[in-house]
Amino acid sequence: MPEMQFAVRWPDGSETSYYSPSLVVHDHLEVGGTYPVAEFVDRAHRALDIASERVRARFGFACTSAAHTRQEIAEAARGVAGGEVVVLRMEPPLDGASA
Repeated sequence: MPEMQFAVRWPDGSETSYYSPSLVVHDHLEVGGTYPVAEFVDRAHRALDIASERVRARFGFACTSAAHTRQEIAEAARGVAGGEVVVLRMEPPLDGASA
């Protein structure tokens, strides 16, 4: 199962890289995309929930790393009153996408 990292810039200018056990994040976010904080959290959580379920289907248990990433994103968002999150990069990119 391919893994990925995705990096974002929070409204305060801080940049964070997150882990997903699946490329499914590409289905919910796009590089260069700008999302209101609540929408970003929603999209990221949906993607990570799907990724965790894919791990469960394949190995018989949910992915604790996806759950940890989900929690990291929720905690980061709690300290943000508003603004937008920018998706800086996703690695690996989808086939045919530029790096």
